[in-house]
Amino acid sequence: MMKKNYLDSIQSTLLLGAGPSGVAPSTYRALSQTMLGHLDPYFLEIMEEIKKGLRQLMQTKNEVTVPLSGTGSAGMEAAFVNLVEPGDKVLVLENGVFGNRMADVASRLGAQVTKEEFEWGTPVRVERVKELLAQDHYKIVAIVHAETSTGVRNPVQEVGNLVNAAGSLYLVDAVTSLGGIPVEVDKWHADVCYSGSQKCLSCPPGASPITFSDRAMEAIHARKTKVPNWYLDMNLLTQYWGGAKRVYHHTAPISMMYALYQAVYNILDEGMENAFARHQAAHERLVKGLEELGLEMLVAPEYRLPELNCVIVPEGVDEAALRAELLEKYHIEVSSGLGPLAGKVIRIGLMGYNATFDTVDRLLDALREILKK
Repeated sequence: MMKKNYLDSIQSTLLLGAGPSGVAPSTYRALSQTMLGHLDPYFLEIMEEIKKGLRQLMQTKNEVTVPLSGTGSAGMEAAFVNLVEPGDKVLVLENGVFGNRMADVASRLGAQVTKEEFEWGTPVRVERVKELLAQDHYKIVAIVHAETSTGVRNPVQEVGNLVNAAGSLYLVDAVTSLGGIPVEVDKWHADVCYSGSQKCLSCPPGASPITFSDRAMEAIHARKTKVPNWYLDMNLLTQYWGGAKRVYHHTAPISMMYALYQAVYNILDEGMENAFARHQAAHERLVKGLEELGLEMLVAPEYRLPELNCVIVPEGVDEAALRAELLEKYHIEVSSGLGPLAGKVIRIGLMGYNATFDTVDRLLDALREILKK
């Protein structure tokens, strides 16, 4: 028997890591609303409103724009599993952990994967992409918009123009960007774009907004083989998420959809441009404060993400001990470096509800006290 309710001991922590981010009180209230059935007429109305809101946030007219029941990694899996058939050529532009993960997912599906690697902390080079597309034809070209492991913003529009001209399908990971910086699916010529609920949307983990272009859906319908994942098969999911008559597919996480609805509503109510400006202002205040403490950013200014800040740890400072003291004494969570950056950087997230001057100042005050030692 469980003798202690550990939920009674959870302390309030300021989440300034790579995700999840803090959740707005209005979104917590949404989670507590009365449960409905997954085919209840009123819940179907909420589903339709979520789809409309996501189209606006993602700047797309794509009919197939839905939230998947799963985290952002489910979005990545769905993007590849629906489009890739064995032997398909896939080009993955990799400059961090999540580009690597894309290549892994595609290779598990039997794709012929070409992984073009760029130095971590620097963006994908457009000229190199142009050379690669001139040398071979790929069914899919994949890129991460906001690389969470490094804090780099990749040139997705410039790459998208090249991919569109080459006639390939363009797949974009916007897990860390949606809600924090502009995501412009149609303008980028993106055929698939997915995100996650727990970053700049300030929603708990568990939903993955995803959109498919008409061209991508045509490719799915024209497959020679069945989509090898039943749960993420868009042929089946569109029957539940679209049309006047819904076909049962799975039991959607009702409360999670309430929360996503509220999170999307909050951004649209604030105004997308206002939300983007708030993230940028918080980022600039953080960078200024870090520089005053003698700390340097990993990424050059023109490629930095405002919502994910990669900070070089000074020589002689124990990165793990720094994070531990922030969490244990100041109740602030920041993230460690990944891959070749492990032990060398900390990653500070200013996402959604937490992208404010108050949170930046609280973090800077704590860092100032710790670094004095």
